[in-house]
Amino acid sequence: MIWVIAILIILFLVLPVLIIIPMSFSSSRYIEFPPPGFSAQWYEKFFGSQQWTDSLVTSIQVGIITTVIALLLGILAAEGIHKSDFKGKGILTELFMMPMLVPAIIVGLALYRFEAQNNITGTFAGIVIAHTLLAVPFVIRTVLASLSGLNPNYELAAQNLGANKFKAFIKVTFPIIKPAVFSGGMFAFATSFDEIVVTQFISGIRLATLPKRMWDGLRQQIDPTITAIAAIMIIGITLIMIIANSKEIFSRTYHVKEEVLDETD
Repeated sequence: MIWVIAILIILFLVLPVLIIIPMSFSSSRYIEFPPPGFSAQWYEKFFGSQQWTDSLVTSIQVGIITTVIALLLGILAAEGIHKSDFKGKGILTELFMMPMLVPAIIVGLALYRFEAQNNITGTFAGIVIAHTLLAVPFVIRTVLASLSGLNPNYELAAQNLGANKFKAFIKVTFPIIKPAVFSGGMFAFATSFDEIVVTQFISGIRLATLPKRMWDGLRQQIDPTITAIAAIMIIGITLIMIIANSKEIFSRTYHVKEEVLDETD
């Protein structure tokens, strides 16, 4: 009975999203379900449109740069939190998670005010800054979870053998937490690539990410090309999440095996 309820809940959550995929292959000139016939015309229109492909390239570029910056900041923050021991450590950790907890519209308003004062609204750098703010908490969360299960004696042993703190981290700690870093990077990229609310506040007319262009297309006219783009994004982000979660599960399994081996020793 519990399995039946679980399956029904999953179908309730997933089916409305999956319906987009057959709709994207519709032969109709309008968005309708079920599709009257099969056609790849909307995919052809998407890849044949300079406007759409430019937005796709912009989203990929922003996503990659955001991921790199978020990984650097997130790893440093997670390592600092893990190594530190002071009152208010938990509060500081929660503050780092605030962009995940605060409604996106409030974050968007705050970022718009900040970027408007610094004349970077509607710029590539402005979008990257905003997306990085939203992506960093995901990196911190995954890396911190991996570090919390790490045996500190490994890094201490490396330092006793002559390695400095940086080299000990790179040679010993980083290879162990690499799956968590990879997961954090995947989540960061997916967060950036899929972001729309905050981007609405800070992007301009000339520079638009793919979700922003889709939103503008829905407001101006119901273009069925959007269904093809949505299908591509659904499949792409789903694959990213599957890979990220598999890496995170591998990381946790590694730490469990490590603890068992330590206990047997």
